[in-house]
Amino acid sequence: MTLILGRKKGMTQLFAEDGTVTGVTVVEAGPCVVTQVRTHEQDGYAAVQLGFEDVPDRLVSKPRSGLFKKTGVSPKRFLREERLTAAASTEVGESVTVESFEPGDLVDVTGTSKGRGFAGTIKRHGFSRGSETHGCMNVRQPGSIGCSAYPARVFKGKRMSGHMGARRRTTKNLTIMRVDSDKNLLFLKGAVPGPPNGFVQVRTARTGIVKKKG
Repeated sequence: MTLILGRKKGMTQLFAEDGTVTGVTVVEAGPCVVTQVRTHEQDGYAAVQLGFEDVPDRLVSKPRSGLFKKTGVSPKRFLREERLTAAASTEVGESVTVESFEPGDLVDVTGTSKGRGFAGTIKRHGFSRGSETHGCMNVRQPGSIGCSAYPARVFKGKRMSGHMGARRRTTKNLTIMRVDSDKNLLFLKGAVPGPPNGFVQVRTARTGIVKKKG
């Protein structure tokens, strides 16, 4: 498993030699610093903790500030862990860059989707609207939501209006089209959750299944 942290910069297009066009998402990833190494003997599991994006000391909580001072690493805005099946081969203070990836690799990208605010059932769940003719009074309303005499309540999990977006989402098995090590950029085929400049996690795909069209 390979993990790197970064920010989504936007989308663009890449042109191949035969003229085909591929829509890609540009992610500015790393460099990340190893802030902690967990072991089975001390923590009960093996993992590597990465830090990304420097911040002033005043924006860091005291427990985290103590951790950074203990390890000799500058304070970071984001901290994420990567579980390992074996003991880690890296040490605290080492850097992780986009050079860990190569074009053609499959990755899973995790981010926070765009917040859409309060949304109705048509926008949130794709419900169909009612007719606007012949005196129909139920155009965009969801309609009946519960049963009558029995059980006389609304079942949990009913798809209704509510807050839409702003949730943790993962897009799986995206292909890396290009790696720019000079500018710390990854060009990923397809879309990535979140707004421009949103925080994302890029890790080696767990399943590694290539998506086929048709």
